[in-house]
Amino acid sequence: MDAIDIMIFDIADVGCRFYTNINTLAEVMDACAEHDKELIILDRPNPNAYVDGPILDMQFKSGIGKFPIPITHGMTIGEFAQMINGQGWLPENRVCKIKVIPVKNYRHNMDYVMPVSPSPNLNTQQSVILYPSLCLFEGTIVSQGRGTYMPFTILGAPALKGYYNFTFTPISIPGKSESPLHMNEPCYGLDLRDYDISTNREEGKINIRWMIEMYQAYPEKEKFFDRSYSKQMGNIDFLAGTDQFKHQIMNGTSEQEIRASWEPGLTEYKEMRKKYLLYP
Repeated sequence: MDAIDIMIFDIADVGCRFYTNINTLAEVMDACAEHDKELIILDRPNPNAYVDGPILDMQFKSGIGKFPIPITHGMTIGEFAQMINGQGWLPENRVCKIKVIPVKNYRHNMDYVMPVSPSPNLNTQQSVILYPSLCLFEGTIVSQGRGTYMPFTILGAPALKGYYNFTFTPISIPGKSESPLHMNEPCYGLDLRDYDISTNREEGKINIRWMIEMYQAYPEKEKFFDRSYSKQMGNIDFLAGTDQFKHQIMNGTSEQEIRASWEPGLTEYKEMRKKYLLYP
């Protein structure tokens, strides 16, 4: 850091708590603050610029969730940096000197197609927009299409044969998904490649109906969230940011009741967020 005059942050983000570029941002900000260096942030539009999901319960703080924010935080990288400073989220109350280079003519309600794929498994606009909803399935026995060339646009598992007609078989793909869940096994489930992704923006919601539907269809329900079944499954509590979500799905709680449980935290976050917005 002593050899650096100014740090520049220019990394695309997809607007999700568990897409960890915002964690990288915080770590860079902390290093700059500790060494009294300015951070210039080249801002980017957020393709998922709506606010939804449960607020992270900080007892589930992890590498895929470090801040008390919902699943989709509804901010650009520059706006989020201002929130990190303003909410005192850096260690030892450090504050980073930042300068945000804003995006011209941007509004949060704009459709935004990322010109470059942000990561190997988010390789289409469809996958980028579906990611906030489908990544929750990493905490289940259901494959999200890792090990195929259409990740995060499909869902399925071998045990769902007879419940769904659509099928795909994950394979090892070097540099993309080398040991995917259900590798070399036919998976049966949902093909969402033609799903109208404008629905997400218009509703301003992640889709939890697919989780409810697939849990209800799954024949061995005790395995649905059981991480011991596979090393490749994540922990649904850390993805959702709460241990309530898993039990709500298991207990047959309605979508409306699940969403009601996210309050008042979600409304309080939206109000706090207003202080840091750079765009209408």
